[in-house]
Amino acid sequence: MVGLMGRVTGTVGPGLVGKVIVRGARRRRAPLAHPATGNDRIERGTVVMVVEYQPPRTVYVQAAYGS
Repeated sequence: MVGLMGRVTGTVGPGLVGKVIVRGARRRRAPLAHPATGNDRIERGTVVMVVEYQPPRTVYVQAAYGS
């Protein structure tokens, strides 16, 4: 899952558990998401990259493309 790109569907930020849609090799997943950097707030619609994965459904993300 690390290195995959996705899009935020529920705001990710400090004190928030957001959601992202991540497309893997075989299917789309909708894991719970936290910001990779504790102070980041990532709004809905932002393209993100998964930088850490904690099974079964938690990812840490950062904005991609300088978004």
